Order: sequence, then C-alpha cells, then structure tokens
Amino acid sequence: MDQIFPTLGPYFWWIVAGLLLLAEMLQPGFFMIWLAAAAALTAIVQMLFHFDWTTEVIIFAGLAILSVAASWRIVTKSWAAKSDAPHLNQQHAALVGKSFYLERAIENGHGKIKVDDRIWDVEGEDSPKGTQVKVTGVDGLRLRVKAV
Repeated sequence: MDQIFPTLGPYFWWIVAGLLLLAEMLQPGFFMIWLAAAAALTAIVQMLFHFDWTTEVIIFAGLAILSVAASWRIVTKSWAAKSDAPHLNQQHAALVGKSFYLERAIENGHGKIKVDDRIWDVEGEDSPKGTQVKVTGVDGLRLRVKAV
C-alpha cells in the first residue's frame, strides 16, 4: 500500500520553523525559538538524507526535546547568577537580625515596630512600648521578634 505522504520535505520544515519564529516574535517568551531551531535542523537533515515522514516527525520530536532541555540549562544557569541586591522587593527578609524599638507594645502576641518611615506588624512575647527587639524571622509580611 502506497503512503499518502511519503515525505514532508525540507520546505515543510522550513515553513514550520518560520511560523514558530513568527510565534516567538508575536508572543516573546524564549521558548518557540528552540522549537524553530529543531524544525530548521530537521529541514537540514531531510535535505541530506531524505527520510520518510514518520522518521522526520521522530527527528523533529527528538531535536525539540534536546533543544528545549539545552535551553533550560542555559536559562537556569544565567538566572542563577548572584544578585548584588538579594532582598530587592523583599524588604522584610532584609530586616532579619536587626534590632528596633517597639512603636506599639506587643499585647496578645502582636505589636508594631517602625523601620524608617514604615510601620511593620510584629509577633512575639508581650513587651511594653519602647522595648528593644530583634527580628528573628518572617511570617508572610509579619515579623517575628524577640526582646533583646
């Protein structure tokens, strides 16, 4: 029995690569470009060896998996670089280990401290206003404190 599509051909894979690049440009996310590269490599392999369509699809799938896996390693290594401001947008984490004075007494486990121009909710042992406390941890946006 003859196959309906004996080969998809390199032109098919070049078109797929172009459409994937277009999709990457319309919705940037640094993902479709790797699939486009796999389609382009499949086109090159098809031009050299003339496989049937099932082999072409298997080659594309394998190259797509390899290219996405390789890109994941590249992206995670570049994003794992150490920051010179590790607590940027996490001001509460930067307060751990620092000492402050209570703005409002801790009653029933809850009170407030003032850091620069901002008031923070704190939890800890009951203490009067003005007591020096040290931030020992963070629970959401509430700071855990201990009297110094």
